[in-house]
Amino acid sequence: MIEPDKKDKAIQDKIKENGEIPKHIAIIMDGNGRWAKERNKSRVFGHRQGVTSVRDIVECCGQIGVKNLTLYTFSTENWKRPKDEVSILMKLLIKALKDETDRLHENNVKLYAVGNLSTLPDRVLAELKDAMEKTKNNKLMTLTLAISYSGRWDILNAVKNISIDVRESKIKEDQINEKLFSEYLTTGLLPEPDLLIRTGGEFRISNFLLWELAYTEIYIDKIFWPGFRREHLYEAIREYQRRERRFGLVSEQINKIKK
Repeated sequence: MIEPDKKDKAIQDKIKENGEIPKHIAIIMDGNGRWAKERNKSRVFGHRQGVTSVRDIVECCGQIGVKNLTLYTFSTENWKRPKDEVSILMKLLIKALKDETDRLHENNVKLYAVGNLSTLPDRVLAELKDAMEKTKNNKLMTLTLAISYSGRWDILNAVKNISIDVRESKIKEDQINEKLFSEYLTTGLLPEPDLLIRTGGEFRISNFLLWELAYTEIYIDKIFWPGFRREHLYEAIREYQRRERRFGLVSEQINKIKK
């Protein structure tokens, strides 16, 4: 991983001293179109600039010790956008994978993807599979792209697959619990997010990780995604460190557990 400069390293060291670094951060990268509109540019210009933000945040997460970063890249609802925009987004995804895979590999970052990947165009799927194969043994951090993803779809898909396995006697009904259900989700190999960041100022989760976000801390930033950089990530982590995660317990119980 590329080392931060002296000033940035001092900031990161201070954040590490202040408290726990989230093991898994999920991000809804919202506001590309609005950012571009403010500058009298096309939405595509905003999407292109958003890739620069991804590069900086991935690098920063690797440096500060985040082990999992999940980015809401393209939702199932996004397929309903104008065909020209969807086509350009797919081309941008192919280009980003081509341009960034070597960098991820050199920095020991594993690329993973969740969602209904079978709906992706053949060229996108091929590029994605190549990138995941090349980086599959990397250990520093896992970067997960949620592509053609929907939380509701993932839950329904898990229910269908569990039903099939029950019918085929691969599992019994009394074996079905939260742990087993989680394993049937496309996110089954990932830990649940500690922190969800949404850029663009909207207060909703937009069908993202509906099962997994049950006890995730949520942080909303008004900054549009193309303007989101590591200094904004640092503030999100600081806010996370200021919160007490109780998971349904009371403060006294949490304090006893920590002791």
